[in-house]
Amino acid sequence: MPDKSTPHIVPNGAPIADTILLPGDPLRAKFVAETYLDDAVQFNSVRNALGFTGTYRGREVSVMGTGMGIPSISLYSWELIHVFGCTNLIRIGSCGSMRKDLDLYDIVVAQAASTDSNFLAQYNLPGTFAPTASFRLLDAFHSQAKQQGVTPRFGNVLSSDVFYGADRTAIDRWAGMGVLAVEMETAGLYAVAAHAGVDALGVFTVSDNLVTGEKTSPEKRRTSFTRMMELALPLAGA
Repeated sequence: MPDKSTPHIVPNGAPIADTILLPGDPLRAKFVAETYLDDAVQFNSVRNALGFTGTYRGREVSVMGTGMGIPSISLYSWELIHVFGCTNLIRIGSCGSMRKDLDLYDIVVAQAASTDSNFLAQYNLPGTFAPTASFRLLDAFHSQAKQQGVTPRFGNVLSSDVFYGADRTAIDRWAGMGVLAVEMETAGLYAVAAHAGVDALGVFTVSDNLVTGEKTSPEKRRTSFTRMMELALPLAGA
Protein backbone atom coordinates (compact mmCIF):
# COMPACT_ATOMS: atom_id res chain seq x y z
CA MET A 1 0.00 0.00 0.00
CA PRO A 2 1.33 3.48 -0.83
CA ASP A 3 2.30 5.63 2.15
CA LYS A 4 -1.04 7.37 2.60
CA SER A 5 -2.47 9.09 5.66
CA THR A 6 -5.41 11.19 6.81
CA PRO A 7 -5.86 13.52 9.81
CA HIS A 8 -7.25 10.51 11.71
CA ILE A 9 -5.35 7.48 10.37
CA VAL A 10 -1.56 7.52 10.00
CA PRO A 11 -0.27 4.04 9.08
CA ASN A 12 3.35 5.09 8.46
CA GLY A 13 3.55 2.50 5.71
CA ALA A 14 1.88 -0.34 7.65
CA PRO A 15 -0.71 -2.27 5.62
CA ILE A 16 -4.48 -2.05 5.97
CA ALA A 17 -6.37 -5.08 4.65
CA ASP A 18 -9.40 -5.13 2.34
CA THR A 19 -11.38 -6.65 5.23
CA ILE A 20 -11.46 -4.72 8.49
CA LEU A 21 -13.26 -5.44 11.75
CA LEU A 22 -14.56 -2.35 13.53
CA PRO A 23 -15.23 -2.53 17.27
CA GLY A 24 -16.16 0.69 19.01
CA ASP A 25 -13.67 0.13 21.82
CA PRO A 26 -10.02 0.51 20.71
CA LEU A 27 -8.99 -1.92 23.45
CA ARG A 28 -11.26 -4.54 21.89
CA ALA A 29 -9.32 -4.01 18.65
CA LYS A 30 -6.10 -4.60 20.59
CA PHE A 31 -7.59 -7.74 22.15
CA VAL A 32 -8.56 -9.12 18.72
CA ALA A 33 -5.09 -8.43 17.33
CA GLU A 34 -3.27 -9.98 20.29
CA THR A 35 -5.58 -12.99 20.57
CA TYR A 36 -6.27 -13.95 16.97
CA LEU A 37 -3.90 -12.34 14.48
CA ASP A 38 -0.50 -13.66 13.47
CA ASP A 39 2.32 -11.20 12.80
CA ALA A 40 0.11 -8.25 13.77
CA VAL A 41 1.46 -4.74 13.21
CA GLN A 42 -0.10 -1.54 14.47
CA PHE A 43 -1.19 0.85 11.72
CA ASN A 44 -2.82 3.57 13.78
CA SER A 45 -2.65 5.25 17.16
CA VAL A 46 -4.00 8.72 16.32
CA ARG A 47 -6.54 9.77 19.00
CA ASN A 48 -6.03 6.27 20.46
CA ALA A 49 -8.16 4.77 17.69
CA LEU A 50 -5.91 1.73 17.71
CA GLY A 51 -5.63 -0.19 14.44
CA PHE A 52 -3.79 -3.43 13.63
CA THR A 53 -3.21 -5.66 10.61
CA GLY A 54 -2.18 -9.30 10.67
CA THR A 55 -3.22 -12.65 9.27
CA TYR A 56 -5.97 -15.00 10.36
CA ARG A 57 -5.69 -18.53 8.96
CA GLY A 58 -3.36 -17.18 6.31
CA ARG A 59 -5.59 -14.31 5.19
CA GLU A 60 -4.81 -10.67 5.83
CA VAL A 61 -7.30 -8.86 8.06
CA SER A 62 -7.31 -5.57 9.94
CA VAL A 63 -9.09 -4.42 13.08
CA MET A 64 -9.57 -0.86 14.32
CA GLY A 65 -11.49 0.91 17.08
CA THR A 66 -13.94 3.54 15.85
CA GLY A 67 -15.24 5.18 19.02
CA MET A 68 -18.93 5.73 19.73
CA GLY A 69 -21.68 7.09 17.54
CA ILE A 70 -22.52 7.52 13.87
CA PRO A 71 -20.29 10.60 13.36
CA SER A 72 -17.24 8.69 14.58
CA ILE A 73 -17.72 5.44 12.66
CA SER A 74 -18.77 7.25 9.49
CA LEU A 75 -15.62 9.36 9.56
CA TYR A 76 -13.34 6.36 9.98
CA SER A 77 -15.22 4.14 7.53
CA TRP A 78 -15.18 6.88 4.85
CA GLU A 79 -11.41 7.21 5.16
CA LEU A 80 -10.86 3.45 5.27
CA ILE A 81 -12.88 3.02 2.10
CA HIS A 82 -11.85 6.05 0.03
CA VAL A 83 -8.23 6.49 1.11
CA PHE A 84 -7.11 3.01 2.14
CA GLY A 85 -9.23 0.80 -0.14
CA CYS A 86 -11.19 -1.25 2.39
CA THR A 87 -14.07 -3.11 0.75
CA ASN A 88 -15.39 -5.35 3.56
CA LEU A 89 -16.20 -3.48 6.79
CA ILE A 90 -17.57 -5.55 9.66
CA ARG A 91 -18.68 -3.85 12.84
CA ILE A 92 -18.23 -6.07 15.91
CA GLY A 93 -19.99 -4.27 18.72
CA SER A 94 -22.21 -4.55 21.75
CA CYS A 95 -25.92 -3.89 21.84
CA GLY A 96 -28.79 -3.51 24.26
CA SER A 97 -31.54 -6.07 23.75
CA MET A 98 -35.10 -4.79 23.40
CA ARG A 99 -36.52 -8.29 23.84
CA LYS A 100 -36.90 -10.44 26.92
CA ASP A 101 -35.93 -13.54 24.93
CA LEU A 102 -32.54 -12.12 23.86
CA ASP A 103 -30.11 -13.03 26.61
CA LEU A 104 -26.72 -11.61 27.57
CA TYR A 105 -24.02 -12.80 25.14
CA ASP A 106 -26.52 -13.74 22.42
CA ILE A 107 -25.42 -12.63 18.96
CA VAL A 108 -27.48 -10.20 16.88
CA VAL A 109 -26.84 -9.54 13.18
CA ALA A 110 -28.20 -6.36 11.62
CA GLN A 111 -30.01 -7.14 8.39
CA ALA A 112 -31.05 -3.49 8.53
CA ALA A 113 -30.46 -0.51 10.80
CA SER A 114 -33.20 1.95 11.67
CA THR A 115 -32.06 5.25 13.14
CA ASP A 116 -33.12 8.43 14.93
CA SER A 117 -30.07 10.21 13.52
CA ASN A 118 -30.18 12.96 10.89
CA PHE A 119 -27.04 11.55 9.24
CA LEU A 120 -28.89 10.27 6.17
CA ALA A 121 -30.20 13.75 5.31
CA GLN A 122 -26.86 14.64 3.70
CA TYR A 123 -27.64 12.36 0.75
CA ASN A 124 -30.65 14.53 -0.16
CA LEU A 125 -32.73 11.59 -1.34
CA PRO A 126 -36.36 11.99 -2.43
CA GLY A 127 -37.58 9.65 0.31
CA THR A 128 -36.38 7.58 3.26
CA PHE A 129 -33.27 5.44 2.72
CA ALA A 130 -33.21 2.03 4.46
CA PRO A 131 -29.63 1.20 5.53
CA THR A 132 -29.13 -2.53 4.96
CA ALA A 133 -26.34 -5.07 5.25
CA SER A 134 -24.37 -6.53 2.40
CA PHE A 135 -26.12 -9.77 1.50
CA ARG A 136 -22.79 -11.32 0.55
CA LEU A 137 -21.36 -10.74 4.04
CA LEU A 138 -24.67 -11.59 5.68
CA ASP A 139 -24.79 -14.91 3.84
CA ALA A 140 -21.14 -15.65 4.62
CA PHE A 141 -21.73 -14.92 8.30
CA HIS A 142 -24.82 -17.15 8.34
CA SER A 143 -22.82 -19.99 6.76
CA GLN A 144 -20.01 -19.53 9.28
CA ALA A 145 -22.51 -19.60 12.16
CA LYS A 146 -23.97 -22.89 10.89
CA GLN A 147 -20.48 -24.39 10.66
CA GLN A 148 -19.72 -23.37 14.23
CA GLY A 149 -23.11 -24.48 15.58
CA VAL A 150 -24.17 -20.96 16.56
CA THR A 151 -27.67 -19.53 16.10
CA PRO A 152 -27.57 -15.72 15.86
CA ARG A 153 -30.67 -13.54 15.69
CA PHE A 154 -31.00 -11.75 12.36
CA GLY A 155 -33.16 -8.66 12.05
CA ASN A 156 -33.52 -4.91 12.42
CA VAL A 157 -31.53 -2.89 14.97
CA LEU A 158 -31.77 0.73 16.05
CA SER A 159 -28.73 2.95 15.58
CA SER A 160 -29.48 5.72 18.03
CA ASP A 161 -27.80 9.05 18.70
CA VAL A 162 -29.14 8.86 22.26
CA PHE A 163 -27.68 6.76 25.07
CA TYR A 164 -29.39 8.39 28.05
CA GLY A 165 -32.80 9.05 26.55
CA ALA A 166 -35.31 11.54 27.94
CA ASP A 167 -38.20 9.73 26.23
CA ARG A 168 -38.76 6.61 28.32
CA THR A 169 -41.33 5.25 25.84
CA ALA A 170 -39.00 5.22 22.82
CA ILE A 171 -37.57 1.74 23.35
CA ASP A 172 -41.04 0.17 23.68
CA ARG A 173 -42.16 1.84 20.47
CA TRP A 174 -39.14 0.65 18.50
CA ALA A 175 -39.57 -2.84 19.96
CA GLY A 176 -43.20 -2.71 18.86
CA MET A 177 -41.94 -2.52 15.27
CA GLY A 178 -39.88 -5.69 15.72
CA VAL A 179 -36.52 -4.00 16.30
CA LEU A 180 -34.28 -6.43 18.18
CA ALA A 181 -31.70 -4.24 19.84
CA VAL A 182 -30.15 -0.78 20.06
CA GLU A 183 -26.59 0.35 19.32
CA MET A 184 -25.11 3.60 18.02
CA GLU A 185 -23.22 3.15 14.75
CA THR A 186 -24.49 0.72 12.11
CA ALA A 187 -26.90 2.91 10.14
CA GLY A 188 -24.04 5.31 9.45
CA LEU A 189 -21.68 2.50 8.44
CA TYR A 190 -24.26 0.99 6.09
CA ALA A 191 -24.98 4.35 4.47
CA VAL A 192 -21.31 5.21 3.91
CA ALA A 193 -20.68 1.73 2.47
CA ALA A 194 -23.74 1.88 0.21
CA HIS A 195 -22.75 5.29 -1.15
CA ALA A 196 -19.26 3.94 -1.89
CA GLY A 197 -20.49 0.63 -3.38
CA VAL A 198 -18.67 -1.59 -0.87
CA ASP A 199 -19.82 -4.24 1.62
CA ALA A 200 -20.61 -3.76 5.30
CA LEU A 201 -22.10 -5.84 8.09
CA GLY A 202 -22.97 -5.14 11.71
CA VAL A 203 -22.66 -7.95 14.27
CA PHE A 204 -23.27 -7.54 18.00
CA THR A 205 -23.10 -9.32 21.30
CA VAL A 206 -25.87 -8.49 23.76
CA SER A 207 -24.25 -6.64 26.66
CA ASP A 208 -27.44 -5.36 28.29
CA ASN A 209 -31.08 -6.39 28.33
CA LEU A 210 -33.25 -3.29 28.48
CA VAL A 211 -36.28 -5.35 29.48
CA THR A 212 -34.83 -7.39 32.37
CA GLY A 213 -32.12 -4.93 33.44
CA GLU A 214 -29.32 -7.51 33.17
CA LYS A 215 -25.93 -6.19 32.06
CA THR A 216 -22.29 -7.15 31.65
CA SER A 217 -19.20 -5.35 32.95
CA PRO A 218 -16.89 -3.16 30.80
CA GLU A 219 -14.11 -5.77 31.15
CA LYS A 220 -16.38 -8.56 29.91
CA ARG A 221 -17.43 -6.40 26.98
CA ARG A 222 -13.79 -6.09 26.01
CA THR A 223 -12.68 -9.70 26.39
CA SER A 224 -15.70 -12.03 26.53
CA PHE A 225 -17.30 -11.41 23.16
CA THR A 226 -15.06 -14.01 21.54
CA ARG A 227 -17.80 -16.00 19.79
CA MET A 228 -18.76 -12.95 17.74
CA MET A 229 -15.10 -12.35 16.87
CA GLU A 230 -14.56 -15.97 15.84
CA LEU A 231 -17.56 -15.79 13.52
CA ALA A 232 -16.47 -12.51 11.94
CA LEU A 233 -12.77 -13.22 11.40
CA PRO A 234 -13.26 -15.99 8.79
CA LEU A 235 -15.12 -13.47 6.60
CA ALA A 236 -11.74 -12.08 5.53
CA GLY A 237 -11.56 -12.90 1.85
CA ALA A 238 -15.23 -13.92 1.73
